[in-house]
Amino acid sequence: MIGLTGGIGSGKSLAAQYFAELGAFVIDADQLAREAIERGSKGFDEVVSIFGDSVLLNGDVNRSALAELVFKDSSLKLKLEGIIHPYVKKKFESAVSSLKDNEVLVYEIPLLVETKSQDRFDLVVTVESEYETRVERLRSRGMAKSEIDARIASQATRQEREDVADFLIENTGSEDELLRQVENIWDSIIETF
Repeated sequence: MIGLTGGIGSGKSLAAQYFAELGAFVIDADQLAREAIERGSKGFDEVVSIFGDSVLLNGDVNRSALAELVFKDSSLKLKLEGIIHPYVKKKFESAVSSLKDNEVLVYEIPLLVETKSQDRFDLVVTVESEYETRVERLRSRGMAKSEIDARIASQATRQEREDVADFLIENTGSEDELLRQVENIWDSIIETF
């Protein structure tokens, strides 16, 4: 089991995609978090009960509006985490129990350090990029600079992620360079296990 982390905009989703192409079973914690509050779920009802209709857009949770609220108020963030984290944990544990022998699971978990989850994994990989590169990537996704800075400030530092990582991917070049780094780590993992 490999924990794949990195700050927002670092390129961990692309790295996860490459791990999947190499044969890993990849789970995305952010995707599980989205599922936890989808319309019709218990989590959806809880979010509306706590945050009200202001976080809805066309009947669905508007994750941008919700994020804006929770990144400004740590007590609201804790309430949201209380809804999402139990669901994500249950889905993760279910996936782990269904693993076959010799299958490699890569869990893309942006908040690995913040949730002190590093000990749940055999190895931790962090994907890192320069601040300016991350901002550029996130702006191309439509995020405002103030929102980007708030998200980056709410996450663990690069040093904190590197301190728990077994492997560091420097995502400062092309997609091919990122792929080569992922392949090198994959080969090392296959040889080790």
